[in-house]
Amino acid sequence: MLDAHTRSGGTATAAPPAAATELLLPVPVAPVPAPPVSVLGAAPAGAVARCARVLLSPWSRFSLLVALLAAAGASVLLFEPQHLLADGWPPQLGGASAAVVFAVAYGLCTVAFVPRPLLNLAAGALFGSQLGLGAALAGTVLGAGFAFGLGRVLGQDALRPLLRGRLLTAADGQLSRHGMRSMLAARLFPGLPFWGVNYCAAISRMGWVPFLLATALGSIPNTAAYVVAGAQASAPTSPAFLIALAGIALPMVAAAVLTWRKRHHLRSRKAR
Repeated sequence: MLDAHTRSGGTATAAPPAAATELLLPVPVAPVPAPPVSVLGAAPAGAVARCARVLLSPWSRFSLLVALLAAAGASVLLFEPQHLLADGWPPQLGGASAAVVFAVAYGLCTVAFVPRPLLNLAAGALFGSQLGLGAALAGTVLGAGFAFGLGRVLGQDALRPLLRGRLLTAADGQLSRHGMRSMLAARLFPGLPFWGVNYCAAISRMGWVPFLLATALGSIPNTAAYVVAGAQASAPTSPAFLIALAGIALPMVAAAVLTWRKRHHLRSRKAR
């Protein structure tokens, strides 16, 4: 640093040197541009997600359920699988193996709206009273489980918001809160269609275990009557056949009387 006196007595000051801090000033750095997002790559992913949402929506699943049931009903009308069951299928099997195959086919046929009385008669005619009853009950539980699973997975989310009427709400509440008792009564009551009860229970909040257990227990009397009638069809005057006919007819008469009394009671209440 200079510190000298000039001849005139003044003080000479030299300009300060360049500050070192000037060399440390931050240098602006240009931002590195991010790699461009491929629009062509994002569009297919978005389209796939939208398609997945549409396909998995409640009404899409319900449409699939309707299509499956329509195809099952059409196949029954076209191919008449109940004739295969009545004649014995497959012909190379016999005994317990044939009964197991019959039970699986029985369950699939009930999902396809084949009437259970025909299948029960066929079970008795093909396998006799004891083995036929076991095959028919196993097929009943399998068919009910198939229908319950289809209705629960494909139809419940779409149909539950539609339960707004008083009767529908009451039926749903009864099945949801008292599933075991309600399903047992529905299986014992001969006037209710088997497939209709299955899908009504699937739409409710009823559990799997009460549904299957009540189906198995409640189906025993009616199934046994038809199976025994089928097994004893060659001897229509035998006591077993006559008892089986009584077991078929008496619940129908009782159901008709109860229905008539209930309707008469409702009309009397409305008249008041």
